[in-house]
Amino acid sequence: MTNAPNNAGQEVSLYESREKIHYREVKGRFDRLRDLSVLVLLGAYYIGPWIRWDDRQAILFDLPARKFYIFGLTFWPHDFIFLSWILIICAVSLFFFTALAGRLWCGYACPQTVWTQAFVWMERWVEGSHTKRRKLDAGPWTAEKIFKKSLKQFLWVGFALWTGFIFVGYFTPVDVLARKIVTFTTGGWETFWVLFYGFATYGNAAFMREQVCKYMCPYARFQSAMFDKDTLIISYDEKRGEPRGRGKKGINREEAGLGDCINCTLCVQACPTGIDIRDGLQYECIACGACIDACDSIMDQVGSPRGLIKYTTEHAIAGEKTKVFRPRIMIYGTLLTLLVVGFFVAIGNRADLHLDVLRDRNALFRETLEGRVENVYSLKVHNKTNKEATIELVVTGLPGLTVETDPEVLVLQPGELRTVPARVQVSRDAASAGGHDIEFGIRRDNVENIEASREARFMLPLN
Repeated sequence: MTNAPNNAGQEVSLYESREKIHYREVKGRFDRLRDLSVLVLLGAYYIGPWIRWDDRQAILFDLPARKFYIFGLTFWPHDFIFLSWILIICAVSLFFFTALAGRLWCGYACPQTVWTQAFVWMERWVEGSHTKRRKLDAGPWTAEKIFKKSLKQFLWVGFALWTGFIFVGYFTPVDVLARKIVTFTTGGWETFWVLFYGFATYGNAAFMREQVCKYMCPYARFQSAMFDKDTLIISYDEKRGEPRGRGKKGINREEAGLGDCINCTLCVQACPTGIDIRDGLQYECIACGACIDACDSIMDQVGSPRGLIKYTTEHAIAGEKTKVFRPRIMIYGTLLTLLVVGFFVAIGNRADLHLDVLRDRNALFRETLEGRVENVYSLKVHNKTNKEATIELVVTGLPGLTVETDPEVLVLQPGELRTVPARVQVSRDAASAGGHDIEFGIRRDNVENIEASREARFMLPLN
């Protein structure tokens, strides 16, 4: 039900239809910072697939081959721990920077904010300033309006499809994908993801915009759990700004009983989510700083000091000292540092070879004619490098152990994963009856140290 009668017999709407926000463009230091952030992030996204590294795409997630290339590194499915590690680092980083400086992620780096800004740039280029856009939307459908709306949609759809193409270019070599598109030979999944990601970009950045931040983003809901009175947020200085009023030109506002806020509402007009920051911090605020630039420009015009709206803390507004190094910051910062350092140490020490060992389940052991006991194993040896490797197998754990493989000399091509049968033998009297721990190790022929190892059980018969 969308309408309900009240006691006076009138119908009251329970839902308010959305009014498109044409926020005012303002200039200032935070506007320049946002523009720089958009250019850097979008530049990295769109240029990334075209960068070459060792005759291949520098960043490529080759799902059919189960290989992830990131510049000089190659990751395999058993390197999934590194992906999990990165996700944990991202989560802790979000906690750390939110507790320290509020929603900087939302205002400057969130994909929703970044792509929305790019779509708004195209809209401004075609339709003009916020007042012209609002007037155009409200006006009748003339030839000029049809032309501008059509041109805008053409740019939006083309940009969205290009975004989808680049996205798929991280999973299919981008030059190969380009040739497939030109010749209309793309596969079903490639076509689906180009269209799906393009549609998602268009829907979020061109149509829903601030509604994603206000109604869909979970971060806006739980951010307050990471805030405290020392968190940097955008705030209106109520003590300095109230009471609001324009007053006559040239009057002494303090003697007239007026605050510094002239109630121009420019801060509201510049807000991409349409809130009034003078009503206090709200979950819709994405901390972009547009209201600060707008207010500072007015303060410059009326001759008042800047900072009526600014990045500050609740303690600073109350005249108390802000504590930067507080328990939660120290905990988050220490944990984040350990995770980042540990990640790079682990990457630096990552073995170029991988080994898995499985016992033959058909027989626990067998005795040879020479009176030795033999156990059979299946080895999965993986060369994770981009170069050919000759592998040497070493087995330790019992005196006199010998091992035979087929083939005797194991040569693996770049990225090759091979299953190799291994027969391990030892003298019957080398140890007591039952199971014993042994260790398989592999190394390249030009490396002294064991690069990968796995433990296994060796079975000896009862005497």
